[in-house]
Amino acid sequence: MKIVGLTGGIGSGKTTVAKMFSELGVPTYIADDEAKALINRSKVIKRKLINLFGDQAYLGNTYNKTFIAQAIFNDKSLLKAMNSIVHPKVASHFIKWKEKQQSDYVLKESAILFEHGGDKDCDFTILVTAPEAVRIQRVVDRDQRSKDQVQAIINNQLPDAVKIKKASFVIENTDMEATKNQVFKVHKKLVKASKVS
Repeated sequence: MKIVGLTGGIGSGKTTVAKMFSELGVPTYIADDEAKALINRSKVIKRKLINLFGDQAYLGNTYNKTFIAQAIFNDKSLLKAMNSIVHPKVASHFIKWKEKQQSDYVLKESAILFEHGGDKDCDFTILVTAPEAVRIQRVVDRDQRSKDQVQAIINNQLPDAVKIKKASFVIENTDMEATKNQVFKVHKKLVKASKVS
């Protein structure tokens, strides 16, 4: 069974594209959602995050997202330390999940696939792209953030030009019907490639 990594910068529509693959019957693992669930569920992660950030990391048994977000926004070394706690757990959780699936390939959606070398664990990778102006507007509409806030996030992510060179497939997500067609074509190629090897 092949592992296909799906990624894209903020506002590219990678979640929409992941859903399209899921509707074609492809088992889909959303790494960000699973990370959030594990942060709340895993006693090991909880203990390590409290050691790193202090007792304010959790309010009772619930992860204190606002407090952590402010802490890591001001200190990149804290973000790196947090990722070193959470990412290995998500990676091992994904392997267990994958073993239960029955399909030619599985999709692993991750916002930071290339940034953290997750692409090395994939047989193929798909990058979802859209023009920067479109991406900014989508996030402004969706999250009620300012354009400057969204631009700051984009500036912190690996540029599309770099990711395009690393990706096996690129899906341009500007028109819903056109995106569906691209997803279907990529899906057919992936099924074929999975059966060949």
